[in-house]
Amino acid sequence: MRVFGLVVPDAGPLFVGVLVVHIAAGLAGVVTATVACLARKRPGTHPRWGRIYLWALGVVASSAVALAVIRWPADVHLAVIGMVAAGLAGFGWRARRRHRPGWPVRHAIGLGGSFAALLTGFYVDNGPQLPVWRSLPHLTYWLLPTVVAAVLIRRALRRFAAGVSSRPRAAGPPAARPAPPR
Repeated sequence: MRVFGLVVPDAGPLFVGVLVVHIAAGLAGVVTATVACLARKRPGTHPRWGRIYLWALGVVASSAVALAVIRWPADVHLAVIGMVAAGLAGFGWRARRRHRPGWPVRHAIGLGGSFAALLTGFYVDNGPQLPVWRSLPHLTYWLLPTVVAAVLIRRALRRFAAGVSSRPRAAGPPAARPAPPR
């Protein structure tokens, strides 16, 4: 069967129902992870959207396992990717909660890596059907999200170390300096 131009296996109504939940959670995960990644790393937006991402990813990983069970062994690799994503997210979440020395690196690698795994699962499963992606070698579906994530995580950690991503934004235009006394 075809859905939005993508070929979807016809494995019965249970599979389709779980797939709908899986897709909705995957889209929510991509949106919430993107917002959390782009937000300043301080209380408020970043942790709020990050928590929503964790819940969405939990649904994605759980539904990936359910889909793999229904279509065993054809989708087992997708369940493994989902479990890797969930494991990395848990690692990153625990690093932040424990606040031990070096936690920002572990937090960024864990959650950034989980986002890369989420995208890897999507591209491995759908890449051959997507414009542009279908002309790329199959190995690209597995590696490109991780390579891009590694570059972005490194950049984020450098900005964090420099204090760029955690400083509050100025409330308005800079105050005018008083004129020097004459």
